[in-house]
Amino acid sequence: MFAHALVGLLLGVPALLALGVIMIAAMACAPFLHNGPTVLVLGPIAVGVARGLHLNPDPFLMAVATGAGCHFLTPIGHRYNTLVMCPGGYKFGDYWRQGLPLSLLIIVAGAPLIDFVWPLR
Repeated sequence: MFAHALVGLLLGVPALLALGVIMIAAMACAPFLHNGPTVLVLGPIAVGVARGLHLNPDPFLMAVATGAGCHFLTPIGHRYNTLVMCPGGYKFGDYWRQGLPLSLLIIVAGAPLIDFVWPLR
């Protein structure tokens, strides 16, 4: 159901943009579900989107794995983010300020690199 809805939204957009959307979805879910469950939930959705757009599903699965592993926006997303919060004197907002540019860099650089290694078509 989710894959079908995403295909409707992504139909007609460049394949690289669709790959980035899947990566963003994984980054958005990972702080709440953690890495493993995010991949388990979004993996089949990503494959459904890829098939609906007539693209190779492998890069979409890699986008889910990369997005799930690269969530830097909150201290609750990963145990190491939480571990350094108190000794480093970080506040909740510090993760957002520093994590957003890093997340954008990963999306902008990661999607083309994934396409380079695992071609979309």
